[in-house]
Amino acid sequence: MILETLRRIVGEVGRARDLNGALEAIVRGVRDSLDVAVSSVYLVPRSQIGERDASLVLMATEGLSRSAVGRVVLGLDEGLVGLVAQRAEAINLDDASTHPRYKHIADIGEEPYHAFLGAPILLRGEVLGVLVVQDRAQRRFSDDQVSFLVTLAAQLASSIIQAELSEAVTQPPAERVALEDALRGVPGSAGVASGEAVVVYPQADLDAVPDRVCTDPADELRQLKAARAAVRQELATLRQGMSQRVSNEECALFDAFAMMLNSESLFVGMERRIRAGQWAPAALRDTIREHASVFEGMDDDYLRQRAEDVRDLGTRILERLQDVEGVVREYPPRAILVGREITVTHLASVPEGRLAGIVSARGSSSSHVALLARALGVPAVMGASELPFERLDRRELFVDGYRGVVHVEPRGALRIELDRLVREEAQLGAELATLRDQPAVTPDGERVHLYVNVGLLADMAPADKVGAEGIGLYRTEIPFQVRDNFPGEDEQTRIYREALAAYAPRPAVLRTLDVGGDKPLGYFPIVEDNPFLGWRGMRLTLDHPEIFLTQVRAMMRANVGLGNLRILLPMISGVGELDEALGLIERARLELRDESLDGVHVPIGVMIEVPSAVYQIDALAKRVDFLSVGTNDLTQYLLAVDRNNARVAPLYDSLHPAVLRAIADIVAGGQRAHSPVSVCGELAGDPLGALVLLGLGIDSLSMSAGSLPRVKRVIRTVPLERARELARQALACERGDEVRALLRGAIKEYGLGGLVRGDE
Repeated sequence: MILETLRRIVGEVGRARDLNGALEAIVRGVRDSLDVAVSSVYLVPRSQIGERDASLVLMATEGLSRSAVGRVVLGLDEGLVGLVAQRAEAINLDDASTHPRYKHIADIGEEPYHAFLGAPILLRGEVLGVLVVQDRAQRRFSDDQVSFLVTLAAQLASSIIQAELSEAVTQPPAERVALEDALRGVPGSAGVASGEAVVVYPQADLDAVPDRVCTDPADELRQLKAARAAVRQELATLRQGMSQRVSNEECALFDAFAMMLNSESLFVGMERRIRAGQWAPAALRDTIREHASVFEGMDDDYLRQRAEDVRDLGTRILERLQDVEGVVREYPPRAILVGREITVTHLASVPEGRLAGIVSARGSSSSHVALLARALGVPAVMGASELPFERLDRRELFVDGYRGVVHVEPRGALRIELDRLVREEAQLGAELATLRDQPAVTPDGERVHLYVNVGLLADMAPADKVGAEGIGLYRTEIPFQVRDNFPGEDEQTRIYREALAAYAPRPAVLRTLDVGGDKPLGYFPIVEDNPFLGWRGMRLTLDHPEIFLTQVRAMMRANVGLGNLRILLPMISGVGELDEALGLIERARLELRDESLDGVHVPIGVMIEVPSAVYQIDALAKRVDFLSVGTNDLTQYLLAVDRNNARVAPLYDSLHPAVLRAIADIVAGGQRAHSPVSVCGELAGDPLGALVLLGLGIDSLSMSAGSLPRVKRVIRTVPLERARELARQALACERGDEVRALLRGAIKEYGLGGLVRGDE
């Protein structure tokens, strides 16, 4: 019952259209659920969050004087509310007035109340506010009541922030609160760009439907009418089919659906919203929310459950409405994709040259979409979990991929500054473009080979424009992800042939299928509690040798007459897996030889991205032709940090001393076995990372095409001896931020501060 109540309150708050509605839902729900006399919410003004001298403002109450809302302001050192915020823990008192920190506030009507319980509202360690309940009797609240309030407060933080931001972005530009520090995530891909937001959302998800202006109300109403008729017919068909298998009583749900569908009150609300300027899906969304909330507020448990039926009906109508729409999505000249979760297929849907930026509520700097953003050279902000994405469609956005910040229709001095940054970014890009045909040679004569990471054939063009010396990592899983089934051997051969031919005779490293973790296949679902420690990479393909053999044969077929193929094996955790994979590769080679195809030796490499592989580096290195360090997963596994989890994003640091020491050990093992070592993880494309990798003795670097010119600038500017000295100093550091400060200082010494703008 408690969990159900918590879900109901959090759901009502999440569906609120503005901050005031969210706060009213909180205090009303808490007072009714705990059966107390007073429920109140105090919030820290957004601009003061994290400040020592922050204040707490009474923002909503049930039980105290409504005139006190917005008028009562307490410092963190004032009153019991301030004490809860200071301690960041719950306080439960039987008689608040006897506590030394009690502060009497006149004319708000709290004199009759003795019992006090306050719980902090926290988000990522910062106090956003305090949730308070009070009662007349002198009593301590029960453990269950304390647990309820603490749990609710913990769940409300994100909803409050989202409601606050949602309210802010809907204000007219002249009245809008400054949002320069509001829409924050984590940096996904460097750069600054402006453009028009295009919200992408899952089909038939009411909560994900974005706001959009209706340009033709008559057409929207026509679509709604057609969708309503389609659902009516669908329900009639379903009821008829079920009536042959179950009793009429058990078919009552379909009758209830039909009654709701025929209810004019439901559709009058939708029509009113459409005529007021909303497009049909958003009008449906808001009307369904309104009707569902009425049921959720009822005392009778049976009637409360009918709210889910209302939402179910709304989803059915939305499905048909989206079918009726049948509209091909249009993309503006500078489109910024915005959504709860941006996928590879979303990126692939944008016409070439129109993608200006990416903003995703989920994901991190090392998630797959962030990697592709860097490959495409577009700025990206990931993990913006409080993003009110449904309110941003067609709005002008500035995306700062250095700092992980999104600006909505900025104005004044902020707008001038952002315009300047966009111009500077374009100028920097033009300057870096002049390095295309220049070799990556340090001032003291050390040649460094620079390759690109690619995943789509569309990546080949930008990769070629930056002067890459070949493909250091071709992610073969992407052609698998954009299809509805496993591609056959002939189709794979064609895909790989295009990739190899595009760079022949320059080398091209093709990684075998690496799915699982954050790279699922829709037609081969893998459901695991911990996918990053589960069935992924070589573990999956060794369990399905038919998939592995088909892919390896396709790679070798594609290599006939070209001879530039290198095969890379991912997620190898020990020699047993490697020996098994090498055996299958030899089997594929012999099978092709029997078909009279060229069976020339293909260099085989292994990715070092699992800690166990670091400690078996000598045994692995002597079995293969080259080593490639995957710093994304290596960092994740060494630091025990899920790289797609925005909550722990600050802990994910590829410049952590432990990661650098592991790389130093890998380089030493490669040198002992005379096996070259490259880095294909995102650390290679970070100017700071490239500098320390150069000093550690890495032979070559592979990165996204957008990162290559920046890294080349660093290599051509900083001498190898200086890089070696910096690497020695970095290995002596104890913290990642110390390493970053060391390298940042060196970069600035050489006049390259513009390459790491987000680190300033």
